Amino acid sequence: MPILKSYYQDVYRSPVVRLDGYSGRHALAASVLAYLDFGGATGTSKDGLAETMLAFAAERGTLTPGMPVVEASSGSFGAALAVSCATTGHPCILVVPSSLPIARRQRLQELGAKIVVSSNGSRKAMDRIAQQTAQRYNAYYTRYFSNDDNPEYHRRVTGPQILKAAGDAIDAVVIGVGSGGTVTGVAEYIKAWNSMIRIVAVEPAECAAISGGFIGQHGIAGIGPGFVPDNYNPYVVDTVLTVTTSEAERAAREVLFFDGIPACTSAGATLAAAEQLMSTGKAKRPLCLFAGRRMYE
Repeated sequence: MPILKSYYQDVYRSPVVRLDGYSGRHALAASVLAYLDFGGATGTSKDGLAETMLAFAAERGTLTPGMPVVEASSGSFGAALAVSCATTGHPCILVVPSSLPIARRQRLQELGAKIVVSSNGSRKAMDRIAQQTAQRYNAYYTRYFSNDDNPEYHRRVTGPQILKAAGDAIDAVVIGVGSGGTVTGVAEYIKAWNSMIRIVAVEPAECAAISGGFIGQHGIAGIGPGFVPDNYNPYVVDTVLTVTTSEAERAAREVLFFDGIPACTSAGATLAAAEQLMSTGKAKRPLCLFAGRRMYE
């Protein structure tokens, strides 16, 4: 094993794994594959994304040394951004809703973030406060729901790695939709090289904004924001599937039991969706993108 210059070098090397245990448990005709994109400090795919988005901004000169960084996020991207800012010497300011539990707010603060609370938890209100905060502190606002640096990371890293590791072995890639960056970047790269691979977007059945369904509360963290993100490109997505919270939780639990993979609920959602694809004959060899791991403390 070589000595790495940075842990982020390892974060970018996400393995592709055969889920023989889960596939056998459900008598699937072939083993589902999983791209495990959760090797970073916060246990999600956002670690590499946050670090790279800061690097892109620094290359352009829009982010200068020591400049504060602002984002409206209380979830996985906010946590990953706080870590990346700490390692690169940028103060991190996160706009969070007032409904955010105190424990999660403290967790973000422990990662080095300064918290600005928005009484209105809507995306539009939080974006407005984030913009005002960036102006006040002369800061860089990452805007990861609408910044093309988000899908560009996946065009350069995730898509090429999936195609290199499993391109000849798959006929579909299944991706949960949160900010829209992953599915757009991966799909645009893969479609450019192999248009026959089906791209499947997954969202919660209880909050189906992309497919025009009901918008409500759900329990699948990391996907289903309740609106269609600006980063989402519908023209490279072949199918949109919905998965209930209970189905996602069940799949995440079973892949832990049968394959030893600590998948988070959004990863379980992609696995449950892949099972749907295979049972309906729309795919024979799908690959799921596991964007987070289940955390045990």
